[in-house]
Amino acid sequence: MHTNQNHKTTYRIITVLLLILWVVFIFSNSMDNADASTLKSGAVLALLRRILGSEGAALTEFIVRKTAHFTEFAIEGVLLFLVVKGYTTRPLRFLGWPLLAGLMTALTDETIQLFSLGRSSQVTDVWIDFVGVVTGTLLAFLVQAIVRRCKKS
Repeated sequence: MHTNQNHKTTYRIITVLLLILWVVFIFSNSMDNADASTLKSGAVLALLRRILGSEGAALTEFIVRKTAHFTEFAIEGVLLFLVVKGYTTRPLRFLGWPLLAGLMTALTDETIQLFSLGRSSQVTDVWIDFVGVVTGTLLAFLVQAIVRRCKKS
């Protein structure tokens, strides 16, 4: 029994630390000035175009930036779900908390950008971020439900 409690505690510590590190990563990207942000997006765009060849020709920096927003927050959604899962056996009952936390992260992220040289804040980015959180959270829930169902059979 004591070992099970140790595993729970370890799981909780690891998931909370991963979540904190991820939010720090998100906020650090928002603190980049406009030039640094453009350089990062441009580098990702060039890499994707190289990998995709002619199929990547239609990619734009706008698409890369919005996809990055969505992806960052989808990962946060997964991590938020994992944190909640560490504290309850019924995470669906508490699904509102990770969604609220993700929305607060998105709002804070866009607020930080207001103070970053040459950057602006956009309501559409908050929505993209929040849809990412919802998608990541629901994806993590579905994977957990499938794994649980497979273990029962």
